[in-house]
Amino acid sequence: MRLILFDIDGTLIDSGGAGIRSLNLALQELFNIENGFHGISMAGKTDSQIIRECLLKHSLSLDGTIATVINAYLKNLRHEIVNDRKHLKPGIYEVLEKLHSMEDIALGLLTGNLEQGARIKLEPFSLNEYFPSGAFGDDNEDRNTLLPIAVKRFEEILQDSIEISTCIIVGDTPRDVECAHIFGAQCIGVATGPYSYGDLQEAGADLVLHDLSNQDPFFRFFSSL
Repeated sequence: MRLILFDIDGTLIDSGGAGIRSLNLALQELFNIENGFHGISMAGKTDSQIIRECLLKHSLSLDGTIATVINAYLKNLRHEIVNDRKHLKPGIYEVLEKLHSMEDIALGLLTGNLEQGARIKLEPFSLNEYFPSGAFGDDNEDRNTLLPIAVKRFEEILQDSIEISTCIIVGDTPRDVECAHIFGAQCIGVATGPYSYGDLQEAGADLVLHDLSNQDPFFRFFSSL
């Protein structure tokens, strides 16, 4: 059994800015700080890491505050995800449908999103049904610890062992590459987020694609493993 784990933002979907709007609204509601997350790099980070950096930037206490911000963020996200700019990345349905039909493949998520936030973002696209489990930003603030968590969960679901080095992470940032390679797993980089094709090549992704509109290179990669 081979486990394939997808990132969400920039890989599966574009939320139409729902995430950053929801974070900024949370900080404005709680602390009367407008555009509080401006200047904070978010790509590839966990939500809790992003919130921690923001609180430190504004010299706000961390004690209990991260949880308060998370609750406000999730509340706003349920409303903000309903927008006309959100869209699916090219080829996603086609790739997921084909993977879903393969008996030796398990599909999951590996994302910096909190699990509840991940599900909120995927729901409008009917993508949750493809991903029974995974590892999320509320499992650990450090993205590089998430792969073993996902593997353990799927071993329990499947009642079978999964060799971590056979896992594949599909993502759009160098952080996706890093969190795969530290465990000997592989990463398919898709240049559908903030990083270019060249950036992902330089980061060492095992396969780099401009997007998934042409699935042939994606599935040739699998057949070569």
